[in-house]
Amino acid sequence: MSKIAVVYWSGTGNTEAMARAVVEGARAAGGEAELLRAAAFDASMLPGLDGVAFGCPAMGAEELEDTEFEPMFSSCRDRLKGKRVALFGSYGWGSGDWMKIWEEGCMESGIDLACDSVICCESPDAAALAACRALGAALV
Repeated sequence: MSKIAVVYWSGTGNTEAMARAVVEGARAAGGEAELLRAAAFDASMLPGLDGVAFGCPAMGAEELEDTEFEPMFSSCRDRLKGKRVALFGSYGWGSGDWMKIWEEGCMESGIDLACDSVICCESPDAAALAACRALGAALV
């Protein structure tokens, strides 16, 4: 059985709703999935995981949340090679450029993304939640 962590930061609850759907998808596909806030996760937890889904909304000028999420993700970056990794999050303005920047940073670090990232504007609708469930299943 694959074991994954779904690690997220959410300010309004939109990315949290997406994270919960990722967990649902992973469990429905037969995986073991744990939901964790960014502040509760660190790189020392990676060795016991087959995959990780990271969720963060767009903040500021199309960037990751910088007090909890980005420092945690940066500390994990070098240990994510060889793991199944997926990204998701919500935004409230712009066109989702923060996700493109995040994906490019992962590729530059040698991180292979297991599936297409999932983004949505504001609160996730039924289609976005279904995409999150599919993302969770793809990590299992």
